[in-house]
Amino acid sequence: MAGMSVNVPLGPLLDPAFHLGSVPTTWAELLGFATGAVNVWLVVRQNILNWPIGIANVILLGLVFLDGGLYADAGLQVVYVALQLYGWWVWLYGGDGRDRLPVRRTRGAEWAALIAAGAAGTALLTWALSAWTDSTVPFWDALTTALSLMATYGQSRKLLESWWLWIAADLVYIPLYFAKDLKLTSALYLVFLALCVSGLLAWHRDLRARPLAPAAAV
Repeated sequence: MAGMSVNVPLGPLLDPAFHLGSVPTTWAELLGFATGAVNVWLVVRQNILNWPIGIANVILLGLVFLDGGLYADAGLQVVYVALQLYGWWVWLYGGDGRDRLPVRRTRGAEWAALIAAGAAGTALLTWALSAWTDSTVPFWDALTTALSLMATYGQSRKLLESWWLWIAADLVYIPLYFAKDLKLTSALYLVFLALCVSGLLAWHRDLRARPLAPAAAV
């Protein structure tokens, strides 16, 4: 089946803000860079403001990805808005006694569920993108989508290992976005990668500093 080209007028946010060489960088990509960096920095610090900043970020990046033909990543941003709202609520009220949620390790059953869901999501999205869109990178687009959803869910539950999932996703995102001429977004994900390593270390210190307690129910 021939791929379907998606052409949607997306307004002034996709006008060039400046050029990196001959490659235009849109206002949406520029604002996505700024809000994305602030968002991850706030997650590292376990600051609740990461969630509203994150909602603004995923809306902006959704426009960038749609314009760049990364349809799974564009659709992923819609799911992210729901996950951001869920994470916002859980961070506030998901702990024991409906208080703030603490950092914890990922249990074996959670890993099994995440891996199964990620593998199924990657396979399904790869097929859908190959069959119904003109995506030139269906597998990589699908894989990063699945990894990002797994990581976002883990982040919403303050699972320490969610940082490893983000690191894996970033290592694919960086060359993928560079190849799609999203140079600033590729650079943003280099910043994300460094922040994810920082977040992993910071959350690990937080976990070790707290006395052992029964894990919160999922």
